[in-house]
Amino acid sequence: MKKTLLWSITAAIAGFLFGFDTVVISGANQPVKELWQLSPLFHGTFIMSMALWGTVIGSLMGGYPVQRFGRKKTLFWIGLLYLVSALGSALAPDPYIFSFMRFVGGVGVGASSVAVPVYISEISSAESRGQYVALYQFNLVFGIFIAFLSNYLLDGMGGASDWRFMLGVEALPALVYCILVLRVPESPRWLILSKKNDAEGLRILNFIYSDTEAQQKVNEIKNSETVQTTTESLFQKKYSRVLGLAFMLAFFNQWSGINFVLYYAPEILERSGLASQESLFSSISIGTINLIFTIIGVRLIDTLGRRQLMTIGSIGYVISLALVAWCFYTQAEPTLLISFILLFIASHAIGQGAVIWVFISEIFPNKVRAYGQAWGTGVHWVFAAIITLITPLFLDEKEGFFGDNPWPIFAFFSFMMLGQLLWTRFRMPETKGVSLEDLSKKLIKE
Repeated sequence: MKKTLLWSITAAIAGFLFGFDTVVISGANQPVKELWQLSPLFHGTFIMSMALWGTVIGSLMGGYPVQRFGRKKTLFWIGLLYLVSALGSALAPDPYIFSFMRFVGGVGVGASSVAVPVYISEISSAESRGQYVALYQFNLVFGIFIAFLSNYLLDGMGGASDWRFMLGVEALPALVYCILVLRVPESPRWLILSKKNDAEGLRILNFIYSDTEAQQKVNEIKNSETVQTTTESLFQKKYSRVLGLAFMLAFFNQWSGINFVLYYAPEILERSGLASQESLFSSISIGTINLIFTIIGVRLIDTLGRRQLMTIGSIGYVISLALVAWCFYTQAEPTLLISFILLFIASHAIGQGAVIWVFISEIFPNKVRAYGQAWGTGVHWVFAAIITLITPLFLDEKEGFFGDNPWPIFAFFSFMMLGQLLWTRFRMPETKGVSLEDLSKKLIKE
């Protein structure tokens, strides 16, 4: 196995923890509410949303430690955040400590969505970069699947403490990740540009390229610093195009409704007529389809390209979301609705799911890549938090605007994905097979 692939897989384990941590709360949702007799407002604001606000903070602030202290150290600290959060949440004696520990885990999620794609993109060649960075998304989806499965298997094993086992089991992979990440090298681009350590940067680049190509790459990286800005500021006119590209991709990602479906899958499925236990089991099928089509997306991203996968995914979004809306509108059979939801999940996995972390990590120049990744992921998580907070206003069975029938919600998401399709075809550049330095020349106008 290539060392770069092994390093990428190791870093991408943070994605597994990301996915697991995000979804595992679904199993603790109701038990925690009943245990501490929480009001709907407290439950929504602190129990369900606290991790998301941690994610927003982690993503917006994540660029600083990545740039200041390095990619490797930040990856290790992220693992510690996951470990502390898992143990702390499982052992929490009251809702306040529970909420804080969920917040800590959220910071880890947000920071990982900055640090991991940046790190993997900088240790990969142009030919393998898409697949390697997409390993982060694969692990994220795998984590979601395992969280759904784990919650299902642990249901009923610990009585009233089921939820503590569901949350605490994450500590084991978090510990393994912390140990393994100590064995990966630092990013050669960070070493050369931030630490001025050409020798160590060259040593690592020799694992990626031939000796001649590695020395050539050192020169390219050093030259990229001189032709780029002399300041660290991201918000300059020259970066307006890449800032806009990252914003639009992250914006459309959340307005597809993907987090709406993942977070509220059991409730949505129950609304279609499935029993509670059936809806929990059907959530596993969502995780399975997500995993299968993510694998397909990872395999195709460096052959078909980012733009082509986004086009395929966008078409699938528009069709599947429109059909889900139709199912709710006509009160169609639950099995038909589940089929269209699975088509929606497949469309996301092969398109946005496979592309988002890869694309954002590629388009920013070396010197501001960490801050650019923080910008893109920050936009992603801010909209995720907003959607999560406002969903009860629309979905609540008793008081929601569409509580009696949520079909307009899915019709709206379908319309938004038509916008994504148009943006993809007319505004999104292709980045496959182009070195990071050449992409900077292409996208940044001095």
